[in-house]
Amino acid sequence: MNNYETHLEKNEANFVPLTPLSFLERAKDIYPNYEALVYEKRSYSWTDVYERCTKFASALEKVGIGIGDTVSVMAFNTPEIFEAHYSVPMTGAVLNTINVRLDAKTVSYILNHSEAKVFIVDRQLHSIIEKALITVKKKPIIIDIQDEYADQKLLKKIGEHEYEEFLNTGDTNYIWKRPKDEWQAISLNYTSGTTGNPKGVVYHHRGSYLMSTGSAVAWNMPNRLNFLTVVPMFHCNGWGYPWTIPMLNGKTVCLRAIDVKKIFELIEKHDITHFGGAPIVLNMITGASSEQKKLNNKVYVLTAGAPPPSIIFKKMRALGFEVMHVYGLTETYGHVTQCAWNDDWDSLDEDKQNEIKARQGVRYPNTEDVMVIDPETMIPVPKDGKSMGEIMIRGNVVMKGYFKDKEATKKSMSNGWFHSGDLAVMHPDGYIKIQDRSKDIIISGGENISSIEIENTLAKHPAVSIVAVVAKLDEKWGEVPCAFIEKVKDKEVSERELISFCKETLAGFKVPKRISFCELPKTSTGKIQKFELRKIAKELD
Repeated sequence: MNNYETHLEKNEANFVPLTPLSFLERAKDIYPNYEALVYEKRSYSWTDVYERCTKFASALEKVGIGIGDTVSVMAFNTPEIFEAHYSVPMTGAVLNTINVRLDAKTVSYILNHSEAKVFIVDRQLHSIIEKALITVKKKPIIIDIQDEYADQKLLKKIGEHEYEEFLNTGDTNYIWKRPKDEWQAISLNYTSGTTGNPKGVVYHHRGSYLMSTGSAVAWNMPNRLNFLTVVPMFHCNGWGYPWTIPMLNGKTVCLRAIDVKKIFELIEKHDITHFGGAPIVLNMITGASSEQKKLNNKVYVLTAGAPPPSIIFKKMRALGFEVMHVYGLTETYGHVTQCAWNDDWDSLDEDKQNEIKARQGVRYPNTEDVMVIDPETMIPVPKDGKSMGEIMIRGNVVMKGYFKDKEATKKSMSNGWFHSGDLAVMHPDGYIKIQDRSKDIIISGGENISSIEIENTLAKHPAVSIVAVVAKLDEKWGEVPCAFIEKVKDKEVSERELISFCKETLAGFKVPKRISFCELPKTSTGKIQKFELRKIAKELD
């Protein structure tokens, strides 16, 4: 044993388990009276938020919630779900946020699988929740969120407790429980489950802490920023920003539901500086009517969830938004790569710059390693921008594992890497660009076709608002590209015109053989549900 190990041991003075809960306590101690959380007519200081969270934690403990218990939340972006990111883990319990657009069967599965003991719900969701509870084996304690800005026609009491009343049963002097082990679970997020039951992804305190700090560095986030919650806080814990913003003494402004007009109003009213949103949300913003496009200051936007077409960066910049593209998965706490800008690219023309911005980029400061690897040989692909492999990740922000699924956990982390399932190339400068999900690649006549490449081409047409491309079965070629398109309002275009448009830049075998105009099916976070489009494609002649 060398001299550095003989008496230099870990102890209470030099080691404290990392947890993002400490960010809220610090904000309360240093900035007690600063405005912290805003929703419509409600406004809370850091002292208010801290006291509400600790009282709710105390109330949870009084009804038996403790270390390792699951508390589920099904709510829109309101203060209650923000507070749950602190109050639930303050007891040692695990926060499970549920997508508000899930069907009753899936909600029931999640409640059963997670063994939820408490279920905090927005009353507007009563029709889904009541159906879900019918098949829940052990009924959780139900706590209602009564929001005056909900759709009043849809409201109905569900549970035996109301949020504010329950909160007030807690003690004001409650001391929250710092985890003894930073590997302790903090949250449980379920994947979309498009090919079966969703998987429960377990995050720990350490990973959440590191993601919070890494996000701030990657995005150059300043202290006292004003953040708008466009990304649902049920999705990857709102990309981790309910923990990041208190660290920076930022103000969080809650947006209950996606409404472009409301987004512009809140930007102006609260001098919003930052928000995140899927490409579909950016598309909605750029398609807004001219009277809504009034920015008094530059607004920084983070986009992720699906590879954005390069044209979206040009459209957003014209409105005064500065967009950075990031990439990640539920299994990696959100973002693990960013398209970090290089000053050498400033001299390039705008179209070339936008193409670069559409790349998934390089690893985040808090991500140890991201590579594009041949899954058969486990050897990194050449950095030539052509050779395709799978994005693989390792580091402290890879999930703890899949809840109650040892085999799936082992498979996803084989050979020392987390396997993303996303196919990509790596450019000579080390920047990654996704070509497709492994399940979305189109194999036509033995040739691999990237659906994203076709989507990017079609998105450049002025009449195309949203586009998705999937494989369609073909007797001769096996599979051929099939495109589904939402048109820009008041702009007409035909299938023949768009096919001709594609032929100008795409190789013949990549040109869609069929184009259908319709409203695309989407998840609540804006991801296009390609599995639904594949079903439709099967029915097309």
